Amino acid sequence: MVVNYAAKFDTKVDERFTKEALSTGIINQYFDFTGVDTVKVYSVPTTGMNDYQLSGQNRYGTAEELGNTVQTMVLKKDRSFTFTIDKRSQQDTNGVMEAGKALARQLSEVVIPEIDTYRFATVVAGAAPEHIKTEAITKENAYEAILDGQVALTDALVPVAGRVLHVSPTFYKLIKLDPTFVKNSDLGQDITINGQVGMIDGLPVVLTPSSRLPKGVEFLIAHPAATTSPVKLEDYKVHDNPPGINGQLVEGRIRYDAFVLDNKKKAIYVHKSA
Repeated sequence: MVVNYAAKFDTKVDERFTKEALSTGIINQYFDFTGVDTVKVYSVPTTGMNDYQLSGQNRYGTAEELGNTVQTMVLKKDRSFTFTIDKRSQQDTNGVMEAGKALARQLSEVVIPEIDTYRFATVVAGAAPEHIKTEAITKENAYEAILDGQVALTDALVPVAGRVLHVSPTFYKLIKLDPTFVKNSDLGQDITINGQVGMIDGLPVVLTPSSRLPKGVEFLIAHPAATTSPVKLEDYKVHDNPPGINGQLVEGRIRYDAFVLDNKKKAIYVHKSA
């Protein structure tokens, strides 16, 4: 790794732009992975209705034993990083090579985007097939496309409260140009979710970089009940003068995953570009 030592360099660092975690509004952590890496969730079906009979032995109908299905969630992602900062680098760069700030930079630029991207990919892949629509988005149909998603979720009995709309930058531009879209103080709403830029049809709108969304996804509407995303371990350390290194050794490890629940797949609606 090349280290540029300071001659007449300023003490300020030209930081890259970063983005906070955006997926937190559409995930839950309802399930306890403490002490285990596998959690099983039971799903129990219902039975149909019958016409009650006024005679015979089975007046309520023929009884059938209820079965069940099991969804097994195994936590798979076990990720880590490490880097060193030699004491010479600390001394000869006007103090900009500071371990704490370097660790914070690693989290905001690498760790958070990775987890966000993984969660969005899981949510999109887990949507019910009938809730994935593929159609070109234009400035004439952008608003209607969102309303179509709302209809699909409502017909699937998904609670209205809690739904969140994630939009790509391209889609956000097109809906602002849609003549049928009447702005309802879309930039003046209370901001309650990371990345929220307003409201559309009662949905908090989260402007999401294309780099975090799966390829071709224009927008998605999701309820947090659909996806659980446990973070089992977050461990970040700065070692001062560890054996063999005159300086600092930074290490980090995080175990996480994301799962769409089988009975909640219809709480996700995805629109992809043609």
